[in-house]
Amino acid sequence: MKSQVLFLFLLSLFYGAISQPILYSIPEELAKGSRVGNLAKDLGLSVQELPARKLRVSAEDYFNVSVKSGDLLVNSRIDREKICGRKSECALEFETVTENPMNIFHVIVVIQDINDNAPRFIAKNIELEICESALPGVKFPLDSAQDADVGSNSLKVYTINANQHFSLSTKESPDGSKYPELLLEKPLDREHQSSHHLILTAIDGGDPPLSSTAQIWIKVTDANDNAPVFSQDIYRVTLQENMPPGTSVLRVTATDQDEDVNAQITYAFLNAPTSTSLLFNLDPNTGDITTNGTLDFEERSRYILGVEAKDGGVHTAHCNVHIEIVDENDNAPEVTFMSFSNYVPEDSDLGTIIALIKVTDKDFGQNGLVMCYIQEEVPFKLEFTSKNYYKLVIEKALNREEISEYNITLTATDKGKPPLSSKTRVTLHITDVNDNAPIFQQTSYTVHVAENNLPGASIAQVRAFDPDSGPNGQVSYSIVASDLEPRALLSYVSVSPQSGVVFAQRAFDHEQLRAFELTLQARDQGSPALSANVIPHILFLALFPQTSTSLSLGLRTGEVRTARALGDKDAARHRLLVAVRDGGQPPLSATATLHLVFADSLQEVLPDLREDPVSSDPQAELQFYLVVALALISVLFLLAVILAIALRLRHSSSPTSWSCFQHGLSSKSGPMVPSNYSERTLPYSYNLCVASHSAKTEFNFLNVAPEVDHPQDLLCDDPSMVACSNNEDPKLVYDSSFPSHVSVFNPI
Repeated sequence: MKSQVLFLFLLSLFYGAISQPILYSIPEELAKGSRVGNLAKDLGLSVQELPARKLRVSAEDYFNVSVKSGDLLVNSRIDREKICGRKSECALEFETVTENPMNIFHVIVVIQDINDNAPRFIAKNIELEICESALPGVKFPLDSAQDADVGSNSLKVYTINANQHFSLSTKESPDGSKYPELLLEKPLDREHQSSHHLILTAIDGGDPPLSSTAQIWIKVTDANDNAPVFSQDIYRVTLQENMPPGTSVLRVTATDQDEDVNAQITYAFLNAPTSTSLLFNLDPNTGDITTNGTLDFEERSRYILGVEAKDGGVHTAHCNVHIEIVDENDNAPEVTFMSFSNYVPEDSDLGTIIALIKVTDKDFGQNGLVMCYIQEEVPFKLEFTSKNYYKLVIEKALNREEISEYNITLTATDKGKPPLSSKTRVTLHITDVNDNAPIFQQTSYTVHVAENNLPGASIAQVRAFDPDSGPNGQVSYSIVASDLEPRALLSYVSVSPQSGVVFAQRAFDHEQLRAFELTLQARDQGSPALSANVIPHILFLALFPQTSTSLSLGLRTGEVRTARALGDKDAARHRLLVAVRDGGQPPLSATATLHLVFADSLQEVLPDLREDPVSSDPQAELQFYLVVALALISVLFLLAVILAIALRLRHSSSPTSWSCFQHGLSSKSGPMVPSNYSERTLPYSYNLCVASHSAKTEFNFLNVAPEVDHPQDLLCDDPSMVACSNNEDPKLVYDSSFPSHVSVFNPI
């Protein structure tokens, strides 16, 4: 008992310096379900949090934990002799693991011996031959009994039944075992009594004590007065483990001073258990001991063999052979995952524990010291905790869109010479979180739609990409805003949630609506969902019955010229829609409308002059002010024309001359801007010249400030609208049915 108390004290000091283990002490052979102690209480855990913490132990073959009470319970039969053999102290060391958060604790359960094994003789019958010439005081060592118990429960004493010739004493061998020694107290007389029968009893120190007996049969022989003698009482030898069978261990030698048969010595193992005889072989004639099997240091590091030398008579001698096994680095480290999760969210915090790893090596000393490391360059690292435990934690931020899977090789290497290593390969899958909003292929969209389109027609399509996976990467489209009224928007366009195609809900009229903007949103299915917006600019282009074959437009100068001579069959009214576009990304554009009226005389175009040139497209207060300004300018202009005519009549004898009036088309507001021009009217000026004495009125359109020396003209041939081939060039569209909005001046 004192040795066990000392053992617990030393264990507490040793492990307290390392990881402060929890100590329990129980007797062996407890029934299944027996309580060892309240593990949850000793760990500082409450019973209510046990299911969430998932408290468990690694020694499940012997113990388990009650979820209801937190008690550490015996799970199966615990046989101290089976676990620790002949060791005087026996303890089970294991780990208990909790999760949420993950932690590990060391537990030591000391197994106390009970007197559950009686001493046992290998041979129930012991036969001895003693020469009648043997003198009193001669000793005869006998086979010892085996007792699996230790300490106070181990074998303590041997006794024999009372007789007049022999006594018995208990001896202790160098390894601590006890054996009986028979002592001749009185000379034998074969002629008087040729044999003796004794009962040998082995008794242990248990309470109550257990015992067993063996029968001693002694045959009295004629005189052989010299016993064999070994050269050494104890032989010592050191062997490397894993030596091949047949390797020589040593030779024991005994001599006998007798002659002939009485001097012939044979050798045999004394009290050798079966396991020893399987590993070693003893030549009975020479005394050579050789290996008979493979020696493994991890199974057993020391052997003590008893050898008996017997002469041709009845005399014997005994010696002990101590064999020390030297460890070799013959066991590679082993990696065991105590806890492991191979699916890791990409937004996991740095330092998050992925796995709890234990590395072990069955070798001893430097051969059993193990280091573990990761072979690849990955955003994970191993952190050493205690007693060959490592934590696999996140070291760098994860991004599933860059790398969705990691193959990690854990290498465990011992410090032997040469070192041995083992590799364990695991795969970590990075799971997606919704950390990427959809991205549109273009930052903006400009859509040109011809008027009079079919309802339900596709007019545009937007596309957005989301690098996330699953629902986090599934994109749907919707209209979230517009510069139109909400009710009007529903009747104009719609968007497909799946494809992003924009459909026209009705036919558009350029004269009623020339452009509007939408705000389209791409939204993923994540939780929470992420979105992105884009604004398409939708422009509606006018369609005209035919394309002008009489006019052409300078590609870079904007100069309008007649392409051929006008005939009687040509239309008198022409409407030209001029578009200009820059070369930016995305390109921007603007349009202007030019109305032309051709006639042989002024009287033919007077009705057109009296028409109100105000556009039918109302523009609220701005158009109202433009109409008032044009009316005022027209009155002043007519007064000036009348005055000029009067002066001209007064000087009728003067030669024919031309009067030129300049009419400016500009996006800037001013007294000369017609009200039907929008803010995007091109800043070009046009001159209208009328002959003073001519039967026909002629119109010349002169470019005031050409941009290039040699303008290139483009004849528009498309039935609806013709655009110039260069994005930087203006465009010309012609409509012969559109009413004239151009002022015509009378010749003087």
